Amino acid sequence: MPTPTEKNHNKHLDLLHDYKIYLIKQVQELEKMDKNSEFLKKWNEITIKDRKKEIQVIDKILKNMIRF
Repeated sequence: MPTPTEKNHNKHLDLLHDYKIYLIKQVQELEKMDKNSEFLKKWNEITIKDRKKEIQVIDKILKNMIRF
């Protein structure tokens, strides 16, 4: 039976994973909009780059926490 600390830990990992999925969907939507408009492509370039870095950091945290 998991302890309250383990439940809390798992809950936060799940929330972090959900946020990662949200970011991935957001990047996909931005990239889809980029295909339709050259203006949006330049506008979204920095945002997409930042979101991808954030996804990498979250992925790294999740992998390290799961090993823990």
